[in-house]
Amino acid sequence: MARLPVEQQLAAFREVLGRNETLVEVLNRAAALGLPGWYLTAGCLFQTVWNVVTGRASAQGIRDYDVFYYDGSDLGWAAEDEVIRRGRTLFGDLPVEIRNEARVHLWYEDHFGVPCPPYPSSEAAIDSFAATTCCLGVRLEPAQCV
Repeated sequence: MARLPVEQQLAAFREVLGRNETLVEVLNRAAALGLPGWYLTAGCLFQTVWNVVTGRASAQGIRDYDVFYYDGSDLGWAAEDEVIRRGRTLFGDLPVEIRNEARVHLWYEDHFGVPCPPYPSSEAAIDSFAATTCCLGVRLEPAQCV
């Protein structure tokens, strides 16, 4: 697939992701939240691809679905917690984690033991993942919701 033109690669990627019904549901619901700079990212994407390529069920082994957004207007915990609570209501039946990437630098060192500079965007946060197979993010624009 890597030798195909980029548009064909993207079409194949979309088709593979579309086989994971949970992933599609998360995308649709996340779009409805209207979060700034949001993406569904990381393991749920590459694991879906690996699953399909190796003939497994598309959602096999996926523990959670990570939704990132970027809102630098309020870096307090209360603002992020409000979004997380809205997400719990919306995603109550699905294993979704929501995080504001504008706040990561505030807790990262305490959690992982190394400092993290502030990210300027969700894209920069995704680009910083240690494993390049995780450096993916997808989203739907409101008109694309199905």
